[in-house]
Amino acid sequence: MDRIIRCITSDGAVVISAAETSDIVYKASKIHKTSPVATAALGRLLTGCSIMGAQLKQKEASITLRVNGDNGSTGAVIAVSDSKGNVRGYVQNPSCPTEYYPNGKLNVGKAVGNTGVLNVMRDYGTGEPYIGTVPLVSGEIAEDITSYYATSEQIPTVCALGVLLDKESHEVLLSGGFLLQLLPGAVNSTITRIEKNIERLEPVTTMLAKGMDIKQICYAALEGFDVEILDEMLINYVCGCSREKVERAYMLMSDEDIRESAGEKGYSEASCHFCNKVYRFNKQELERIIEEKHRNDKKE
Repeated sequence: MDRIIRCITSDGAVVISAAETSDIVYKASKIHKTSPVATAALGRLLTGCSIMGAQLKQKEASITLRVNGDNGSTGAVIAVSDSKGNVRGYVQNPSCPTEYYPNGKLNVGKAVGNTGVLNVMRDYGTGEPYIGTVPLVSGEIAEDITSYYATSEQIPTVCALGVLLDKESHEVLLSGGFLLQLLPGAVNSTITRIEKNIERLEPVTTMLAKGMDIKQICYAALEGFDVEILDEMLINYVCGCSREKVERAYMLMSDEDIRESAGEKGYSEASCHFCNKVYRFNKQELERIIEEKHRNDKKE
């Protein structure tokens, strides 16, 4: 079962959140039938988004990360997380071609694109959402999230994300990441020690493959500090779509467009981007939606 752990140094100077997301990314790859590089791009974004979502304090809050590369083949890559770290996402072009670096690693940056923007939208459920936008740095996802925090929120951050695939089957073997941030209480000696720790760390999937769990990864990143565990939670790939939500979306359309959506087939279909579930409505059901829309208009 995937999970997130959050830790803080006893002096309150450094906080780190780490997640293992192997099951989540495996499920996403199966739902969307992603190519190897699309799996890696989506998996990294899902992991980062889950970690960021788990940092939200409001119960009904959510966060959406959208990577729009101008010169990549994945198209937009989107992930949405709630405040419990449960996450969902999709790639606009899941079957995009896969290329590799000379060392054999997936070239996620080229697939996503190294020009474009990362949009971060926090919805606290109490009004207008907060939206931050920064230019992409590399398209490798982790570097772009690091840049977002430095540019938009002025928080010194280290983000590391990784997805390990089987070289032959391209099945997801391991996935995880961490987000380390310096808080206002960090002094120069703290910063120096953290920098040395980060330099010594191996890639996240390498550490996971060696049998380290996410708590051990946190302790390795915070070696030399007294560490307190803030919380730990289980996380899943969760889609919140429902037939009722789709019906409400239809109600935003005109009566004519609702009726015409049935076409010659005699029914209308709507599919969810996040889980690919298909909702079908026959002509009688569409008329019922129209009637309910008018009843709601009268109430208003």
